[in-house]
Amino acid sequence: MNNYEYLLKDINTIKGIGPKLSKLFRKKNINTIFDLLWSTPRDATDRTNLVKINELQIGKTQTICVDIIKYNFPRIRNLPNRVYCEDETGKIECIFFNSYEGYIKKILPINSRITISGKIGYYNKKYQITNPTYVSSKSDSIKRVFSSYSLTKGLTEKKYNIVMDEVLKNIPDLNEWHSDDILKKFNYISWKKAILELHNPNNINKKGNFLNRLIFDEIISSFLINSKIRKAIKKVKKTRKKFDNSEFIKIKKKFGFELTNDQEVAIDQINKDLKSNQKMFRLLQGDVGSGKTIVSLIASANVIQSGFQVCLMAPTEILARQHFSLANKLFDKNINIKILTSKTEYNERKTIISDLSNNKINILIGTHSLFQEKIKYGNLGLIIIDEQHKFGVKQRKKLSDKGGKDCDVLVMSATPIPRTMIMTIFGDMDTSIIKNKPKNRKEIKTYSKLESKKEDVIKFVKKQISQKNQVFWVCPLIDESKKVDHQSSVKRYEGLKEIFKNRVGLLHGSLDKEEKNKILISFLNKKIDIIVSTTVIEVGIDFPNANTIIIENANKFGLSQLHQLRGRVGRGDKESYCILMFKSNLSQNAKKRINILKNTTDGFKISEEDMKLRGYGDLLGFKQSGIQSFRLADPVLNENLFLLAEKEVKKIELRDQNLNEYMTLLKLYDRADILNDIV
Repeated sequence: MNNYEYLLKDINTIKGIGPKLSKLFRKKNINTIFDLLWSTPRDATDRTNLVKINELQIGKTQTICVDIIKYNFPRIRNLPNRVYCEDETGKIECIFFNSYEGYIKKILPINSRITISGKIGYYNKKYQITNPTYVSSKSDSIKRVFSSYSLTKGLTEKKYNIVMDEVLKNIPDLNEWHSDDILKKFNYISWKKAILELHNPNNINKKGNFLNRLIFDEIISSFLINSKIRKAIKKVKKTRKKFDNSEFIKIKKKFGFELTNDQEVAIDQINKDLKSNQKMFRLLQGDVGSGKTIVSLIASANVIQSGFQVCLMAPTEILARQHFSLANKLFDKNINIKILTSKTEYNERKTIISDLSNNKINILIGTHSLFQEKIKYGNLGLIIIDEQHKFGVKQRKKLSDKGGKDCDVLVMSATPIPRTMIMTIFGDMDTSIIKNKPKNRKEIKTYSKLESKKEDVIKFVKKQISQKNQVFWVCPLIDESKKVDHQSSVKRYEGLKEIFKNRVGLLHGSLDKEEKNKILISFLNKKIDIIVSTTVIEVGIDFPNANTIIIENANKFGLSQLHQLRGRVGRGDKESYCILMFKSNLSQNAKKRINILKNTTDGFKISEEDMKLRGYGDLLGFKQSGIQSFRLADPVLNENLFLLAEKEVKKIELRDQNLNEYMTLLKLYDRADILNDIV
């Protein structure tokens, strides 16, 4: 057995864990011994100080040494069993619920001297310990500092510590995977020693070499896999795409205004990838309204000119239709553009599938259905995925493979995220970033307004509608909740309908796709003036005539989410407004968030601040997205370790092409399954 294999064993192989205890650990998503090691102590309980009964403090966890005097085992069900104890200074009762008479007599025999530890209570002028945590005739086994772990019903601190003691006792010495230069930075602490220090109750909330070493291991395991994927993709030799600048010039003329410097740079980077004999696997990241779509369509025109097909996948049907409409405006009539969605009729779908496999379609736009088994491309040369920040490393790798060896991949994201997070989430891809907004875009003016001034906001909305503008009104909840005092979208919709009659629509996540699209199309076609919505409007949709967004209970949203919502307006050349409504009793953090948003429209700066305020895991739902999140590492707090890992990976790439030295690390940190998928 390799020395690391003990750590990958199932938890039911640990001495003292039976089926019942195993089930409780699995409930906490702890399935292997290695998983158990990352369930780190939250606190420590000091049981070293032995006190007399007359020194007890109610509500505290304390340790006493007492004589067992007598039992009281009631014959009536549901009454607790009692054990009367004393020392030379006083008396105390041990109360047991759900414990059998035989068990109590075994652990607390009459006339014996026993050490007991637990939380001290006081009832009917008597001291009590209910269900003592530790009971032993050997005081030394109790008199120590114990770690406190996150528990679940049925899993006690005592059981947890017994299991953890057993595991820590058996941790193997692993062969070192780091270079001497790296070990020096962590004072040469080994992985085993670092784990033991992590679980030492005296180190709770302490930082040091032990913690930094483990954080670095976690980061570099992720970066090494990303590096391996990048290399595997670059190894694939593809046919170079051959094109000139003619399509670009035609599109620029139709486009009507100059591209920004960032757009020009992104186009150059993409063109270089397309013309090379290595497969492109690139992230095009840009703030809301920065013009990523036009860059992707210019790339599409170049790919089509070189004789290949393009498919563009959007997350929603309405966004797919917007891309379809823009592509038709920009491309010549001789370019065959089709859209495929769930609404496409059977006969038309059949024709599209046939024409696609016969290379008669140049560009196919649609949703996830573009990658169904039955859809075959004649000569696919570029896959564009819009708004897919929720794709994990594995899904992206599979997507790249699906297109075949000559197919390049461009992933677009309107989620501005800081550099350390790009390294974490998109480290397997090359990156192009568009920060500048097109010159015709006016800055969105952002105001904050007390909820009590709602009538002023209504007056402002009336004025905008009279000027033929449209309005988004965003609320956090669908229905009213007595528990949470947020404005419900249904209630707000009903209130606005009384004022604006049938010119108001309601949009929320509980509506089916058909109903959502119907409302959005009505809004796009100016049949309604106001959409009252939950946050479902935040991704990618372009409504040039919408120039005002009102966000109620703005303090309940994260900064990045507020910025994404704000980006739903200001897509045309009109003056645009964002009004943040809130109650008067705001927390300091909420005030900070609102002020940051009022002072800047730079999405990258906003996301940096958001990450500092809320932590990277919450940023725009990355925690909920299924993307591997770190157990210890944090891209904000550990930025220096992320940058160190980035440098070290570059050295490793030159030194160990197959990552043989790091196989133990990759297997332990659950990266090996991804590694097996890489050719």
